[in-house]
Amino acid sequence: GITSLLANGVYAAAYPLHDGDYEGENVEFNDRKLLYEEWACYGVFYKYQPIDLVRKYFGEKIGLYFAWLGVYTQMLIPASIVGIIVFLYGCATVDENIPSMEMCDQRQNITMCPLCDKTCSYWKMSSACATARASHLFDNPATVFFSVFMALWGKQGLSGKNTGDDPRFIAEYEARVLEKSLKKESKNKETDKVKLTWRDRFPAYLTNLVSIIFMIAVTFAIVLGVIIYRISMAAALAMNSSPSVRSNIRVTVTATAVIINLVVIILLDEVYGCIARWLTQIEVPKTEKSFEERLIFKAFLLKFVNSYTPIFYVAFFKGRFVGRPGDYVYIFRSFRMEECAPGGCLMELCIQLSIIMLGKQLIQNNLFEIGIPKMKKLIRYLKLKRQSPPDHEECVKRKQRYEVDYNLEPFAGLTPEYMEMIIQFGFVTLFVASFPLAPLFALLNNIIEIRLDAKKFVTELRRPVAVRAKDIGIWYNILRGIGKLAVIINAFVISFTSDFIPRLVYLYMYSKNGTMHGFVNHTLSSFNVSDFQNGTAPNDPLDLGYEVQICRYKDYREPPWSENKYDISKDFWAVLAARLAFVIVFQNLVMFMSDFVDWVIPDIPKDISQQIHKEKVLMVELFMREEQDKQQLLETWMEKERQKDEPPCNHHNPKACPDSLSSPAPSHAYHGGIL
Repeated sequence: GITSLLANGVYAAAYPLHDGDYEGENVEFNDRKLLYEEWACYGVFYKYQPIDLVRKYFGEKIGLYFAWLGVYTQMLIPASIVGIIVFLYGCATVDENIPSMEMCDQRQNITMCPLCDKTCSYWKMSSACATARASHLFDNPATVFFSVFMALWGKQGLSGKNTGDDPRFIAEYEARVLEKSLKKESKNKETDKVKLTWRDRFPAYLTNLVSIIFMIAVTFAIVLGVIIYRISMAAALAMNSSPSVRSNIRVTVTATAVIINLVVIILLDEVYGCIARWLTQIEVPKTEKSFEERLIFKAFLLKFVNSYTPIFYVAFFKGRFVGRPGDYVYIFRSFRMEECAPGGCLMELCIQLSIIMLGKQLIQNNLFEIGIPKMKKLIRYLKLKRQSPPDHEECVKRKQRYEVDYNLEPFAGLTPEYMEMIIQFGFVTLFVASFPLAPLFALLNNIIEIRLDAKKFVTELRRPVAVRAKDIGIWYNILRGIGKLAVIINAFVISFTSDFIPRLVYLYMYSKNGTMHGFVNHTLSSFNVSDFQNGTAPNDPLDLGYEVQICRYKDYREPPWSENKYDISKDFWAVLAARLAFVIVFQNLVMFMSDFVDWVIPDIPKDISQQIHKEKVLMVELFMREEQDKQQLLETWMEKERQKDEPPCNHHNPKACPDSLSSPAPSHAYHGGIL
């Protein structure tokens, strides 16, 4: 009944007590102090976690979280090593990359079409040299191997069993049921069992649906606003008189836009987390497990959309619906859609992913987790000091353990802890083709995260109620879903965002000498500046110092001197067919290799499976012996009952004495009696 009493406000809180203090010279040794010294200190980051003691002190559910976090962190080590090798390969071969060398070659004198209408002028392709060279660090043949490796890595084996339903009822649910039953008794005088039906919850369900759709729409609207900022900022920087500013337009616009996205993502994450909890509370779920699963679903959906929408835009939408010079696509009739750099959008995707991932880890996962609990603790301390008599310190020392623990932060569940790791897992797997160093930064963050969470549980939070659990629950299904989605997304990133497929097509279909020479020129189409629409041509056509007749743009279209000028060329369809073929081959290859790895490396090691089999055999033998002993006891009891029913054997009744009267009792019956 404690949940009903809490819901009705009879009690302010209910929680298990900590074993004692964790620091101080005269503190008695206890499990909390041991956990603090051997687990919650940053100086022991290299040690294995004492999972058995964590389970004993906090319960299985929290023990499983830290066990999973430890395994996930260990799994990041090989992924980080391979990612570093891929990055070093890109650094070692950047000077040998022919496409980037051609883009940096000023002798080719390739004049590109303006990036915006009127205010932007023509520009030299060689001005994008730095971006092209940087793109090779992440867009090279080793990236494909790394994507396959990470796709297999993301399908790491976890237990697929779900936890049993938690029978503990939510306090709000019992309060609502009690209120409903009282109303029913007052009206109908009936005492049937009362429970909440879908009609009781329909207003909450409708509120949930409308709120989630509205918040997703808000996220899309913010992303659209950032897109408009990028377009207008690029046009403003293009008007700058400094050549260095104009040459770094893309990097400047991308970096500033990503910082804006990061700030918005962090703020909306906090807002969405609170709204998701409120939406779950108004549903009034019946059990703790039901409440947790509904909360996780809402929070993950909102935070997934919030965190990944800007990255999805750069990866799959930017530069796809631009149009061509003379026939561009506009939004709001004035803003021209963004174009990708001549080297592709992969470098911009890398910048977007790295800043958002590192920013979330540094600000949200570390600073917030360290700063907010300490700030709340300081506020509570100041309030108590203001309310207490002058001898506040002596009063604190005389407090009982339940009073000391009441000043700690209430335990709000593991959902925030899991959520930040699952979002990080998405960054590591979904777009890893564009940022091979993502596993390394995730590893460094998690080494700190384990000790940070441990310190928070030991020192900052009230001791949570121990809960039984078989596995990590619904998070396992989310991990599996992200792992499968990562295969598809990485296949499309390599095919459509990077230039890997166009390079292969050029190398094997169009190259005259079997090298990549001429690739850049092959991917550029020509445009006659006389075909500009009225009012869209550059205001200063002589900005480069000479008159431009033909400018180039990245696309596969017919030249202006062709009969079907500016129509999509055959090269486009050849590259598109190759892209789609690669997606199919990549997904099937990863699926086959995943099944092969599962077959070669079983989920349960052979020695452990043999021990399990041996244990089952011993259990069967034990059950058989117990059944035999029960049978022997039954036979002994029946024999005694039969002897009681027979007449006594004496000299008055010699016929009742059996011939084998002097024979001893059967050994098995005697043995069974002893057992």
